[in-house]
Amino acid sequence: MSPQVQTQTYDVRLSNHTNPAARALLECILRKRSNLCVSVDLSTSAELLEVVDAVGPSVCLIKTHMDIVEDFDQSVIDRLRVLSEKHDFLIFEDRKFADIGNTVVLQYSKGVHKIASWAQLTNAHVVPGSGIITGLASVGLPLGRGLLLLAEMSSAGTLAQGAYTDAALAMAREHRDFVVGFIAQRRLGDEDWLILTPGVQLGSGGDSMGQQYNTPREVVRRGADVIIVGRGVYGKRGEAGKEAERYRKEGWEAYLARVGGGTSRLL
Repeated sequence: MSPQVQTQTYDVRLSNHTNPAARALLECILRKRSNLCVSVDLSTSAELLEVVDAVGPSVCLIKTHMDIVEDFDQSVIDRLRVLSEKHDFLIFEDRKFADIGNTVVLQYSKGVHKIASWAQLTNAHVVPGSGIITGLASVGLPLGRGLLLLAEMSSAGTLAQGAYTDAALAMAREHRDFVVGFIAQRRLGDEDWLILTPGVQLGSGGDSMGQQYNTPREVVRRGADVIIVGRGVYGKRGEAGKEAERYRKEGWEAYLARVGGGTSRLL
């Protein structure tokens, strides 16, 4: 972990990033004093949009899985974009691309979802090799998009560790114009990468399918720049907005503790 990056405030780190999506995310974090991303893993558009509208004021980022939305059509994207403007957040489609370059070009730009046209951020596995990044970049870079590489995962028994994580870091270094950071459990490398960490809940533990949870303070201490929370926010029916604000405060206080109080213009 780089002590320099670890203790720098978000506004200081803006100068380290040239990718438009990375800069937009950092600027949103500063405006809203929020390092919270809510993962809205719901299978109907009505549920998805209801939760997004409720949590929108407290988040810097909304993470979607559009391939699980049973009644998906273009109107879902249109309404999501309206909410992103209303509440001032970015959109991260958690597509986890994992195919050869030519295929991911089509998956990213075409089909029913046309992800590159509306999601500022998406992500990919590095199993296929660096060609997956080259392919996605050919679509995303002209649109000002950014890519996160899955360097580590929060599930029990994950193979995304050790040599795999090292390979993800090496590939990212070759594509710094498009790769803006990682899905990871800790800060990686000495450079300034954005670290987004899933598997966050106010109470640590796990679920019956191998997901392992850590608290906001723990993951931010290890280097997370954005905490990703799913069921911990929307799992209590009718209380998503309240829960999101709880996590926003916890995540922001953890960030302040990490940077020692900091000098950010919005602290």
